[in-house]
Amino acid sequence: MAGALSPATTLRLKPLYAVRFFTHYRRPIKVLNPNFYSSYPPKLHPAPYLSRRRSFCSVVSAAISSGEAVERPKFENIETKEGVKTEQVREFRKRLRVADIKGGPEEGLDRLGETLVVRGWVRTVRAQSSVTFIDINDGSCLSNMQCVMGSDAEGYDQVENGLISTGASVWIEGTVVSSQGSKQKIELKVQKLVVVGKSDPSFPIQKKRVSREFLRTKAHLRPRTNTFGAVSRVRNALSYATHKFFQENGFVWVSSPIITASDCEGAGEQFCVTTLIPNSNEGGDSPVSAIPTTESGSVDWSQDFFGKRAYLTVSGQLNGETYATALSDVESPLIYQFHMLLPSLACNHFSQLNLLDTESFMLLSSFFHILTMSTFGFQIYTFGPTFRAENSNTSRHLAEFWMIEPELAFADLDDDMACATAYLQYVVQYVLENCKEDMDFFDTWIEKGIINRLTDVVEKNFVQLSYTDAVELLLKAKKKFDFPVKWGCDLQSEHERFITEEAFGGCPVIIRDYPKDIKAFYMRQNDDGKTVAAMDMLVPRVGELIGGSQREERLEYLEERLDNMNLNKESFWWYLDLRRYGSVPHAGFGLGFERLVQFATGIDNIRDAIPFPRTPGSAEF
Repeated sequence: MAGALSPATTLRLKPLYAVRFFTHYRRPIKVLNPNFYSSYPPKLHPAPYLSRRRSFCSVVSAAISSGEAVERPKFENIETKEGVKTEQVREFRKRLRVADIKGGPEEGLDRLGETLVVRGWVRTVRAQSSVTFIDINDGSCLSNMQCVMGSDAEGYDQVENGLISTGASVWIEGTVVSSQGSKQKIELKVQKLVVVGKSDPSFPIQKKRVSREFLRTKAHLRPRTNTFGAVSRVRNALSYATHKFFQENGFVWVSSPIITASDCEGAGEQFCVTTLIPNSNEGGDSPVSAIPTTESGSVDWSQDFFGKRAYLTVSGQLNGETYATALSDVESPLIYQFHMLLPSLACNHFSQLNLLDTESFMLLSSFFHILTMSTFGFQIYTFGPTFRAENSNTSRHLAEFWMIEPELAFADLDDDMACATAYLQYVVQYVLENCKEDMDFFDTWIEKGIINRLTDVVEKNFVQLSYTDAVELLLKAKKKFDFPVKWGCDLQSEHERFITEEAFGGCPVIIRDYPKDIKAFYMRQNDDGKTVAAMDMLVPRVGELIGGSQREERLEYLEERLDNMNLNKESFWWYLDLRRYGSVPHAGFGLGFERLVQFATGIDNIRDAIPFPRTPGSAEF
């Protein structure tokens, strides 16, 4: 990395320990109800099954149930006082998937001789003189299950009649045998086949490869392709790992509202929510004259549903702060001040005894600070959809996207960076360990070397530097940028990628202390009066992945900031109240989930990282 870092040799780079280790995080110990586990999981009581409506479809269900590999329990009829006969609800069981059959180190060889049932969609059909090969995929993994069907198998007439075609859904029972081919170790020797749903010959996704642009017009069918099936599974794994990380570290998930009257970012790029315009159910035209107005000719929002202007949220952060500063089990202010003072007292004592050199002093000080700061505060996170009415038709923008936004009470910017670093490394490592087949696919077909790139994120140390030093680095770089660089400008994607990919050789980089004029009103002002305690995490190939800050906890500073940005303080009265009643230092960050999916899969267009993209001029499906 030193070779790639030559322009930065004069910069004031902070060493590794300057980014606090979130893995040292200690949560307050809580005593659980000792009777909790004695009654967990709760017993399920049978509910009356009055309707007797048959699931699936009558004909197919009858054929399938007769060949089910797992024997179903039989329930006795129960007669109620009213004389109505009821039946117990069938026990729910996890279904056997192709991933369960072919997964594991044996790749299915440990199931040889077993009779199994697979359900899925036909990928390909190859009919030969004495045998037919049917590849089935159920979406649980990238691999297909090759089913070998002879003319003596039950349901072979459906093959002869042409009902088995690409896209058709089928139910197949068979025996696991060793495969004669080289692409898989096992296959299923078919004993019985049932066509659940026929596929019209016009099915648009055939074996021939089609472009991702075309598949965006078929978003309802594209999950059946290898690429989008893999993206969906990795997205699911990232979502699960996100909840797992925060739950394991003592965070509480909070549902932030989708409809709001506040503009968190202050940019004004919000979707308006109104009932002043007649909806489609009311029929007829919607003349502009029907919209109520005031005497001055402006829209009379007081007659709207909420009695004021309302929007789709651009962020759940402001609402998240209310819970982060409300539910904490923290110690008294006096003890808090003592814990804040303890690190410096202890380290100064050791230093005066000549037991520490300067570097050791900084390490020990950082360690003490971790132990004390991390015992305080309550942490929450939001994870939900957000919206932005930015008219940008680019590969990096969506009108609807998901955001992950944690908030930490009794925390500063260093705690925020430590949490963001630990989170990113955790979810990336989870995907590498649990989505190996899909990641191999991405490494082969989407982005060469993506596994090595993600491994670097997990294993390499994150570097942090100030915005001022980052601008200095860019100005000294022997590269011409499309967007000129000067102090006070908002760094563009080309600047961010140069810093993380070239200047620091692929190492993740955190830039902190941005000019206050290019950041949001809620970020804490630094002592220099020019910058705020904000940070952006940059990663290779994407640029900015995470943005966060220490929040402004001082009421007078926050009010002044709102005034300077011409924002209506009345809309933020409740947010200001948090500073009036027991304000505490707190911090948090935001992560666009679709950008994380892009980063983990190598998909270059963000519209392919979400199931149904919403963009300017497009709201299909």
